[in-house]
Amino acid sequence: MSDKVPMTAQGYSSLEEELRYLKTTARPEVIRAIAEAREHGDLSENAEYHAARERQSFIEGRVAELEDKIARAEVIDVASLDGDTVKFGATVTLVDEDTDAETAYQLVGEMEADVKAGRLAITAPLARALIGKEVGDSVEVMTPAGSKAYEILKVQYV
Repeated sequence: MSDKVPMTAQGYSSLEEELRYLKTTARPEVIRAIAEAREHGDLSENAEYHAARERQSFIEGRVAELEDKIARAEVIDVASLDGDTVKFGATVTLVDEDTDAETAYQLVGEMEADVKAGRLAITAPLARALIGKEVGDSVEVMTPAGSKAYEILKVQYV
């Protein structure tokens, strides 16, 4: 897989920070925990040992995933973008056409998405529907609860 992974500069630095933490703090801690658990004797019935090995497996898997994403990252400087058309990095303010509730989402890479924090993955159905649209356009998205319609109120690149 040599596909580039789009992400914001903020998302890239948070991945680097997590990778640094896993390599410098979490990995040495789990190695110490495994060594300590080994000292307790019979490993076949040692819950601490098995838990530490599981944690080590998780850490190593996450390190590999982060290294891959960082190596394939295509960092997009959102501050250098502008325009009225929705594209990666845009912060889009929407109004639900049924409830008149306003929400704002920044369209970001999958690894940095967090809907509760207002960061929507570029691959999410709503984000895909927004791409290429402009202020005043309406989009319709299928949700588990049925079809939802939104109007784009504002497009910003911050």
